[in-house]
Amino acid sequence: MSTAAFAGLDLLATAVVVLDQDLSIIHLNPAAETLFALSQRNVSGQRFEEFFVDGRDFRDKLGQALADTRGFVDPDLCLTRPTHEPLHLNCVVTPAEVGAAALLIEFRHIEQQLRIEREAQRLTQHEANRELIRNLAHEIKNPLGGIRGSAQLLQQELDRPDLREYTQVIIKEADRLQILLDRLLTPHRLPRVDAVNIHEVCERVRMLILAEFPEGLTIKRDYDTSLPDLVGDREQLIQAVLNVARNAAQAMNGTGEIEFRTRIARQVTLPKSSNKLALELQVIDDGPGIPAAIRDRIFYPLVSGREGGTGLGLTLAQTFIQHHHGVMEVESQPGRTCFRIVLPLP
Repeated sequence: MSTAAFAGLDLLATAVVVLDQDLSIIHLNPAAETLFALSQRNVSGQRFEEFFVDGRDFRDKLGQALADTRGFVDPDLCLTRPTHEPLHLNCVVTPAEVGAAALLIEFRHIEQQLRIEREAQRLTQHEANRELIRNLAHEIKNPLGGIRGSAQLLQQELDRPDLREYTQVIIKEADRLQILLDRLLTPHRLPRVDAVNIHEVCERVRMLILAEFPEGLTIKRDYDTSLPDLVGDREQLIQAVLNVARNAAQAMNGTGEIEFRTRIARQVTLPKSSNKLALELQVIDDGPGIPAAIRDRIFYPLVSGREGGTGLGLTLAQTFIQHHHGVMEVESQPGRTCFRIVLPLP
């Protein structure tokens, strides 16, 4: 198999291993090196199954595939490297007849595959929810304006101040609902693209949150300063991170610790793309955690775990991240909640 062909495999986010007729390793792409914690330089020419304590059965299947010149799929393969956790994999084996290559094996971590499928399903569901909410918001805006205008006219006709208090209530509540509807409708603006430093975004959010919660809240920073700039809308990203951090601070009643952690992520598969490099931002708090009853719906519109909450902050945050072709996930338990934002790098 040619160097150019290997270069093509190296761009894939899924792990690919190329074996010869002796089931010895010809090539591992970077995703396979990461998955199996092996180095192409150190393992080339060695038998693939020798690196796994439970590789004998898989070797027999590969040998049969060679003999029959027929590929196969193993949706529940388990391979374990010494001193490592078992890997549960979906495996696709394909015969290859290019140069010394005899078998091409593609591995996908089952947990990663499930996560991608869940994210794709979540995107579809959220798009349907947002479309419904957007349509409802448009339908509500017109009569709401009529209610507010009528209340203003009625107020002008009233002589008693105590009665005007009632019209003021109507006007103020109409304004509050108007702001809520505007928040439901505005996130659909496309990003204004520019180079953005994620640490500048985090520092801006840190300043805003500490100003809003000046006592009892600390914000810890764990930055990878080598991260390159990403391409995106600075204001949308600030708002997304701000909504997540504010949600954490409110859940802790303004007392506790929030951590901003940035890292580089390699060979990342996002719902619409595969990326050799991506930026990962984690917003971690030590609060009470997300209630189990709403944990799977926390990004849905109007779902809130806080009394008096609108249930829009995290929905808007996820929408802005999706505008940047990224994903946002959450893991939560009492004492630790982690929102993980992954954004593609150019």
